[in-house]
Amino acid sequence: MRLGVLVLKLELLCLPECCPPAVIAAAVTAPLSAQGATTGSLAPQIVVTGNGQANVSPDRATIFLGVQTRAATAAAAGTANATRLRAILDTLRALGLTSEQLSTVNYNVSPEMQYSPTGATPPKITGYVVTNQVRAELRRIEDVARAIDAALAKGANEVSSLQFYSSKADSARRSALASAVADARADAEALARAAGGSLGALLELNTSESPVRPMPVMRMEMAQAAKATPIEAGQQTVTASVTVRWAFVPGR
Repeated sequence: MRLGVLVLKLELLCLPECCPPAVIAAAVTAPLSAQGATTGSLAPQIVVTGNGQANVSPDRATIFLGVQTRAATAAAAGTANATRLRAILDTLRALGLTSEQLSTVNYNVSPEMQYSPTGATPPKITGYVVTNQVRAELRRIEDVARAIDAALAKGANEVSSLQFYSSKADSARRSALASAVADARADAEALARAAGGSLGALLELNTSESPVRPMPVMRMEMAQAAKATPIEAGQQTVTASVTVRWAFVPGR
């Protein structure tokens, strides 16, 4: 909801407690022109909040691909995991991804435990699980489906996150800011006309922006895909809000 308000700033004259009553009375009854030299002239203002937004199409993506393996020993699970992940990385590099676009973000080895239903016997280890997760930064949206399908074909069985973002986010943010300022000015001018005056000098401008966050896709655990994975990046909306203060010029 937009906020528009006409503000009239007043400053009170603070006098020492020791001032004689005659002095106080003189100060109170003095003409406004005389008091202005002491307290400053009255300054009506208009304060308005404006909102703006801009749409941007994502052109980049981040994929988190993982391999989870199980074996009777930690070493066997780790070896199987490394073999599959190495094949995935080689495939992603063959698609054009560089080493700077690929990074390991998680590696975990944990035992699988079997517990007695009655608790009569202590738990025992039945095997080990190894999880290795890699982040892939894609600079073209059209590579997303190819990268996912290629990784699944080489043994990836987890896609924990897929996020879209735009390399033009800063441009969209500035466009949203410009729209918010224009929105605020339109409301302020309407208020000024309704009050029988016009806008004066710009006194203050503050902004509150919503950061552009990557668009997340739900976590997926996958087997090898039989068909090409459909990917739709959609659009992102960038929003901005500004609070603007103008001097109000009364009509004559």
